[in-house]
Amino acid sequence: MLFFIITTGMCNLNCKYCGGSFPEKYVPYRIKYELNRLRDFIEQDKDAVIAFYGGEPLLNYQFIKNVMDKVEAKKFVIQTNGLLYEKLSMDYWQKFDAVLLSIDGRREVTDYYRGMGVYNKVIKAALWLRKNDYRGDLIARMTASERTDIYKDVVHLLNLKIFDHIHWQLDVGWSDLWKNFDNWCEYNYKPGLRALVKLWIEDLKNESVLGIVPFLGIIKRLLYNGPKPPCGAGIESFTVLPNGKILACPIAYNVKWAIVGDLENNSPSNIKKVEIGGFCNNCKYFEICGGRCLYVNREGLWRDKIKKVCDVTIFTINLIKENIKYIKNFEKVIYPNFNNSTEIIP
Repeated sequence: MLFFIITTGMCNLNCKYCGGSFPEKYVPYRIKYELNRLRDFIEQDKDAVIAFYGGEPLLNYQFIKNVMDKVEAKKFVIQTNGLLYEKLSMDYWQKFDAVLLSIDGRREVTDYYRGMGVYNKVIKAALWLRKNDYRGDLIARMTASERTDIYKDVVHLLNLKIFDHIHWQLDVGWSDLWKNFDNWCEYNYKPGLRALVKLWIEDLKNESVLGIVPFLGIIKRLLYNGPKPPCGAGIESFTVLPNGKILACPIAYNVKWAIVGDLENNSPSNIKKVEIGGFCNNCKYFEICGGRCLYVNREGLWRDKIKKVCDVTIFTINLIKENIKYIKNFEKVIYPNFNNSTEIIP
């Protein structure tokens, strides 16, 4: 299983689409359980993947070090904004099988949504990891919103030659930033996806694989299926809050259905499972899309717009299906090889 370990609900940024820190009454800013309790829980799963999450996980870097020193896990992952990268020595960074750095593409887009100067700081962190021969999977994790040009922003990150993979999530579900979502989809996002797929296929024909996570992940699901939702939330991915409660999904911090256990009374084998429901189950794309997002599905968010999100998801899947004939060596495009916390479907 994948276990998100929230080290703190606090964040050192206040991004426009996120709002910064979690409310402390739901996601405490300090760890309130004993480390041995977490160790005893995690080590019951011989295939455990630990993903440090927040807030900003590096605000509690000492806890991260303690966990990596004392808890046995098959893989370690971190999702971070990268601003505090120097808090961990390279010895610890090398233990991460995947590092996801939050960056939204070009400087002007990243700085608009995340804060002035953030782009340069994230790139500095990425370059530092490369300079020090980081050997894991370095992933740029984008949030795509109305100022995003998906083609320009993804290609920008690819051209930096720093990141192994690029992943993005659409800012949909609870965001109120959009002025014209329909217009953005039709005249920006969909044409941008077509251009990205064309670029991706051209490289595949030359035996080169661009690390565009949604495309690679959809290929894997077309061939082998996968969990529903694609991130595995509620099925094979769970979240440990700083107070020891266990959630089905890391962003579902304030809803009762998402509380599936706690460190004191549960083991990985008896956590309550939470499944995708509703209209998703009757969709012919369900096996590939997987319902996209458990939280959005269960909470019924964006009720008047969710079909529009489904439309762009189907559009993306069909783009890959139409071009699958050009893939000669499927072994090169199977990604990820473990649940590294990339959600696959944007």
